[in-house]
Amino acid sequence: MNTDIKKVLERVASWPQEVALEIGARRTGTYHLSDDECATMRKGMAAASRGEFVPDDEMEEFYQRHRKA
Repeated sequence: MNTDIKKVLERVASWPQEVALEIGARRTGTYHLSDDECATMRKGMAAASRGEFVPDDEMEEFYQRHRKA
């Protein structure tokens, strides 16, 4: 293994797990949710099952704020 690769791997070891997982997911196409992300996803799915959705006007505001020009 060359010196540059060793330096990169040493830095990666200090990264937060979420960062390393996201970068890996971009390379492989597979993302593994953290425990917190799983819990949030379950809450959202339960709310959707109960018919609880964000009102259309709030969604439009969100889209306006985040839409690319």
